[in-house]
Amino acid sequence: MALVQQQDVESPGGRRTNIGQAVGSGAILAVACLISYVVITSILTREYSVSRDDDFLGGMWAAVATIFVYRQSYIESARAAFSRTLATLASFVLCLIYLLIFPFHVVGMAALIGIISILLALIRRSEEIITAAITTAVVMVVAGISPQHAWIQPILRLVDSAVGILVGMAAAWIALGLGLSSKPQRSDA
Repeated sequence: MALVQQQDVESPGGRRTNIGQAVGSGAILAVACLISYVVITSILTREYSVSRDDDFLGGMWAAVATIFVYRQSYIESARAAFSRTLATLASFVLCLIYLLIFPFHVVGMAALIGIISILLALIRRSEEIITAAITTAVVMVVAGISPQHAWIQPILRLVDSAVGILVGMAAAWIALGLGLSSKPQRSDA
């Protein structure tokens, strides 16, 4: 496969195809991030908004989830969506339980990151540790910034991530339909 990609880059027609795919894929990602951000900051905030700053954070978090999910192939995007969903759910559960009982504290945040790392390693999902740890750090720090309703932060970040994941998968599907990403490969083994 590397040989095929190298030949494409070296031939004038292949180079144009790669440039076109790069531009098309980049444009789809940019529009997908815009959609994720707008859905969170303009549409969903009509239902519930903690603060303007929190709305912006939610938009950013949805765009990050979209970036995380949108990959070079549809199958890679599906795997990334599953990974992001699992990591977000694990963080959501632990942070919500913690914040229903305790206020934000940096030691609590560190403990949750340690616990989530151990749990994911034990269920053999170590590839999700980084995403779950980052999500936990974001949720906990934002809960510290907005302590009045800290328990709502895991719920809001779950919604932000879900929107970003869905938009990222939709973008990957569109890219596949436009021939900008590789098709899912069938495994007959």
